[in-house]
Amino acid sequence: MLDTTTMTRTISADGSTKAEEIMIGRERWAEIRRLHFDERLEIARIARLLDVDRKTVRRCVRDHEWQPYRRPPRTETLLSRHDAFLRQRAPQVCYSARILHQELKRAHGFRGSYETVKRFVAPLRELAESVEGTQTRFETPAGEQSQIDWGQAVVGFRSGRRIVHFFVLTLGYSRRGFYHASADERLSQFLDAHERAFEHFGGHTREHLYDRARTVCYPDGEGKIVWNPTFKAFAEYWGFEPRLCRPYRARTKGKVESGVKYLKRNFLRGRIFIDILDLQTQLDLWNAEIADQRIHGTTHEQPLTRFAAERGALIATHGQPSFALAARRSRIVASDYLVNFETNRYSVPFSLIGQTVEIERQGSQVLIYHRDRPIAEHPLAAGKHQLVLSPEHGPGAAVRNARRRFATAGGTDARHAIESVEIRDLSIYEHLAHLDSCQAVQP
Repeated sequence: MLDTTTMTRTISADGSTKAEEIMIGRERWAEIRRLHFDERLEIARIARLLDVDRKTVRRCVRDHEWQPYRRPPRTETLLSRHDAFLRQRAPQVCYSARILHQELKRAHGFRGSYETVKRFVAPLRELAESVEGTQTRFETPAGEQSQIDWGQAVVGFRSGRRIVHFFVLTLGYSRRGFYHASADERLSQFLDAHERAFEHFGGHTREHLYDRARTVCYPDGEGKIVWNPTFKAFAEYWGFEPRLCRPYRARTKGKVESGVKYLKRNFLRGRIFIDILDLQTQLDLWNAEIADQRIHGTTHEQPLTRFAAERGALIATHGQPSFALAARRSRIVASDYLVNFETNRYSVPFSLIGQTVEIERQGSQVLIYHRDRPIAEHPLAAGKHQLVLSPEHGPGAAVRNARRRFATAGGTDARHAIESVEIRDLSIYEHLAHLDSCQAVQP
């Protein structure tokens, strides 16, 4: 159901204007509460995301039940005498306020604005779509559709708590899911997660259903939707058809929405992880032993059992090389100061453990950045599951570098120099601190 929020303005005694909300639909109310309580988004961010007033968001968060809009007593308006025509004609033109405004002007002598007609039509459209939303659940044949979404959660690591983004892809028929933890939701991460899912399932469905994120599409300024060209090329390369769910219709992709909630409620609760690699390892194990094996609440079967009937209907991807994307990919540095890239692991300075870095491939080299500053460079590993280390990235690098500096400073013995620094009597610093305090109290 398409939710609309209608605003009116009243003039106060001092001449200022104040926006007052008079209507918000059930779907929008539910979406606001989901973003706040499940996704843990702030009031201001939700308001920007859904293009509603912050007061509206606060009220929806506060109210435990949705309150339907009740129209105040009607007074005579420009559309009063056209009420019957509009209610009869609106369904015939799919509730297009633009068409109704044109017909009113041409055949009924209407002199009001398009916005006036638009406000009148909005609740009629909402009512019609709420009836449509009560239809039975839409089920897809095996291999027909997947649903894709992101979820966010604050996760506890040994290095501290941080936001982790979870890519979720759910097969529409079997309800079997794929889950991948990511540092962010950039396009490179998005496409990489797709390819991991294709490898996990051994193929993909004929169409994929998405939200209207900018990694997928964006408006062109005239009300039309334009596909992100890189994403569109990716879809053509792998041979699936991308589709968009209707705006503010969480129900449209409810299968993957349920998968995101299941991940947060069943997997994340009560767990603490060493690092991002440990999180993904536990997530893969949970997916195989719990998520795939559970009795699904809708199908009343195990997703893995239903997948046996869906596997043969998928478009096979085995042997097809990865879609090349010349873009940096974000990674969270693990506790062993390594990051994953194309199945191999590369070292970074140990001081960056728990931080987010970016990796890009340039020919036969792998470059790693932190806050746009290059911090590591490695030769591209041959094969898969290789380990590429630089000695200067380890915890002992600081001591080794100090020894080199002492060794080149006038031939001083490095070991003796370092040891002399390490055993310095701490009373020297206490004496200096005493002198500073004495000077501070002098007039």
